[in-house]
Amino acid sequence: MIEIMLYLYEYEGCPFCGRVRAALMERVLEAVVFPCPRGGRRFRPQAESVGGRQQFPLLVDDAHDTVLYESGDIIRYLDALDRPDVAAAGALGVTAGAAVRGSYGMQVADARGRTPPEWLLELFSDERSSHAGAVRGLLAALELPYVLRSPYALADAPAPAEWIRRSAPADVDAGRPPVPTLIDPNTEQALFAAAEIADHLKTHYA
Repeated sequence: MIEIMLYLYEYEGCPFCGRVRAALMERVLEAVVFPCPRGGRRFRPQAESVGGRQQFPLLVDDAHDTVLYESGDIIRYLDALDRPDVAAAGALGVTAGAAVRGSYGMQVADARGRTPPEWLLELFSDERSSHAGAVRGLLAALELPYVLRSPYALADAPAPAEWIRRSAPADVDAGRPPVPTLIDPNTEQALFAAAEIADHLKTHYA
């Protein structure tokens, strides 16, 4: 399994953050996403501590001791990464989905009583999908960190792959998870429909 070394501080509704997410998906690179909605109190101070200011997107590559702002610089850096174990995927388009996603991700939700998950959630996403955007927006509003994964690469860890095969509808190719797909290792579930994912997040983590 590819070791995750990339960390992305961003917020939903930022077109430059969307460009970086799309670039990660296109290159089948994984990153841990730390949502930083406006007014967020969980990861915005952490981003400032890491990079010196609250500017987004912010990419951190611990393996190469690299901290980058500016979407163009980040995308050029992703292109330059020597990752022979990663296969290229088809290009993904970037859409400005904020209009169909409502206000999720733009401001932080009420933090009282929130219980963060013990294990990171995993989201198979695509910038072209408004449903995936709605899920990312809710994750951002709840300030829940997650692993961003490309729909072009199925998790090769046995447990997540099995959860997808076990939970996917009969007409879904388990080898390529539908978008969005949320894997929750805390409950050992794979969820597919945006509404179902939203109910799950609100039930367990809101």
